[in-house]
Amino acid sequence: MRTAYSIGQYLRDQLGMKIVPVNLRGEDALGEQGYRRLAEVPGPVQVVDCFVNSQRVGAVVDQAIAEKDRLGIEAVWLQLGVIDEAAAKRATAAGLDVVMNTCPAMEDPA
Repeated sequence: MRTAYSIGQYLRDQLGMKIVPVNLRGEDALGEQGYRRLAEVPGPVQVVDCFVNSQRVGAVVDQAIAEKDRLGIEAVWLQLGVIDEAAAKRATAAGLDVVMNTCPAMEDPA
């Protein structure tokens, strides 16, 4: 089981967040319909939590920027070990909050 699934399950079960899986194959996850790109998601999406490596995360951030207004995206979260300063700057310039190189499960005060 990939870390993305366990963190997604934590966010859903412990913090009550709705999970919308977006992955290259559009696979369903955690009982939720999967999509290949953010442009396919009917919405809304508050936070885009990125579980891709640093070399690929820029493209995901660019999708979040492109779909920000339509989906209501407020932030991008680059998981532990995922660092892309240029993508973070683009997201910030587009009005998104950016969290980088950490995990929401680690940041949860509970």
